[in-house]
Amino acid sequence: MCERGAIVMDWASGRGRVEGMDADVVRAVSELTSRWARTLPAENTVVAGLGVWPLLALLATGADEPGRAELAEAAGVDPASAATDAVRLVEAIEASDDLHAALGVWVDEQLKLAETFDSVMPAPLVGTLTGNPSVDKPKLDAWAAEHTDDLIRSMPVDLDAGVELLLASAILLRTKWVRPFTEQVRRVPDGPWAGSWHWLERSDPDLESVRRYEDLTVVTVRGDADVDVLLGIGRGDVLPDLLAAHPDGGLSGAELIEAGEVGAEVAPGVRIGQTTSSRPEVKLSVPSFSIDVEHDLLQLRDLFGLTTVSSDPGARGHFSALSPTPLRIDQAKQRVLARFFATGFEAAAVTAMAMTRAAMITRQERRLEVTFDRPFAFVAVLRESRLPIVAGRVELPTEPGE
Repeated sequence: MCERGAIVMDWASGRGRVEGMDADVVRAVSELTSRWARTLPAENTVVAGLGVWPLLALLATGADEPGRAELAEAAGVDPASAATDAVRLVEAIEASDDLHAALGVWVDEQLKLAETFDSVMPAPLVGTLTGNPSVDKPKLDAWAAEHTDDLIRSMPVDLDAGVELLLASAILLRTKWVRPFTEQVRRVPDGPWAGSWHWLERSDPDLESVRRYEDLTVVTVRGDADVDVLLGIGRGDVLPDLLAAHPDGGLSGAELIEAGEVGAEVAPGVRIGQTTSSRPEVKLSVPSFSIDVEHDLLQLRDLFGLTTVSSDPGARGHFSALSPTPLRIDQAKQRVLARFFATGFEAAAVTAMAMTRAAMITRQERRLEVTFDRPFAFVAVLRESRLPIVAGRVELPTEPGE
């Protein structure tokens, strides 16, 4: 149980790792997630760095300097190969039994594309936008729902803002526990968790599922295919330490169980108890939880390398490899949810980044400002012959204001 109510999947450790996945990409996603985790408020939350990373990689390949370097640094990639890395990551994920991922790119049908567009954005990913939100929104919402099995039913961007190009990713994770929990209602008498809560309990003979890393205890809850969920409890902000914990580091449960007398606390949240079982075991008690959050990524634009590409670039734009039209990132959002329950775990995320036409910076010229604020005359004429049709004079205005 993370002290702050946040959870994270075991991307970095190698457990549940999909065969053929690039180790450098796994490391880059993990580092991005860790940096993001250090910014999170002390409240229930969940993030999916895995949902953001492919979009940053695609943008890095298509961006001009200095935005290209900022995006590449945030994603930890070589911008020349980043778009390819993003597509390969999604392909590798699709080999998982429990995890599904998708990428999509939509372009306004009126947007002129650069000749290099197809070398950045793979053609199978690309769809079109009509520019009419009443047409485009249902299509994009259906894409989000399809790729998250209806856990998330809408694309988290405002299509009324003149979106010219949209990039999105979707993630769906569903796993069942190897050892399910039993459910009960437990009352906590005092403290910040005072009240009655749905609680989960189980016994497990796998002492190796518990490890202590100094002031952090990590419990691995194994899924029945290729995903595990790590629960961390400790002192202070435990999420960054949980992300950094190596699966073979620290002290194992087999060592901890011999480290004290009955009743002694041998690790954060871990005491020595007794059982009638014929062998040592782990009794795990944790509240079930359901967390649903939307993140505005532009509030952390430096962290995600979006500072330059979300600014007004003037006439040139930030993405000349995508379009000669000056474009900038106007929206970047993620909707993400996670649920931990007696029989398993599920999570989904939809991340979207929308580009709009950048405000044009035009040269300031003089103009003539003409105002008819005194009596004037008028004549209606045929344009070519100047034949007068009617002529008159206005001494006073005739249409009073409301």
